[in-house]
Amino acid sequence: MKTAIRKAISLILSKDAELLNVLGTTVRMSLSSSLVALLLGVPLGILLGTSRFRGKNVISVINRTFMAMPPVVCGLLFYILFSGVGPLRAFHLMYSVKLMILAQIALITPIVAGNMESFSASIAAPVMETAKGLGLKKGKTFLLLMNECVFQIFFAFLLAFSRAIAEVGAVSMVGGAIAWKTNVMTTSIMEYTNKGDMPRAMGLGIILMVIALIVNVITHAVEKKVAREK
Repeated sequence: MKTAIRKAISLILSKDAELLNVLGTTVRMSLSSSLVALLLGVPLGILLGTSRFRGKNVISVINRTFMAMPPVVCGLLFYILFSGVGPLRAFHLMYSVKLMILAQIALITPIVAGNMESFSASIAAPVMETAKGLGLKKGKTFLLLMNECVFQIFFAFLLAFSRAIAEVGAVSMVGGAIAWKTNVMTTSIMEYTNKGDMPRAMGLGIILMVIALIVNVITHAVEKKVAREK
């Protein structure tokens, strides 16, 4: 075990090309899907948390259902849609990073929306009252709500990124875990472990845990800043 750990650290420090490729693919996929999920989920969440309209409860229930969707089910749906016999096969996205990003967006957006819905609902009353007193129109009222949610939006992004970088089910199904193309850290760890290549598996595990630590340190720092401002 000690030898494997030493070799894993050596691979990281030597900037092993295979590990760097896997890391690059993982970061590209996770950042892209997280940012798109944020752009889609934040407005939807704020709308559900602060507005009243016909069908709101139905949309809210559907979103919460998708929040609990197992990644393998998401992967299966995208596989059916984009595989050689699927209705979207003409796009030729199967076993590509682009399709992995789309699958991640489908998984993460409901989580971002649900998170923003809960938070915006808790601050809606005073913000809406202020907007009404200032005579703000709907657009400016929405921007005011966005401003009040700025830290929560940042938390939602960190949550989305953490979810994306740790996911394995959907990305392995639609990406195929192809070496030097669609292999990400989670799928690579499984592959290296099955092959008995423990140094590389542990090397990626160490990198993944360091990224998780960095995300949590940032989250903690922002939480302290929010607490001081209150």
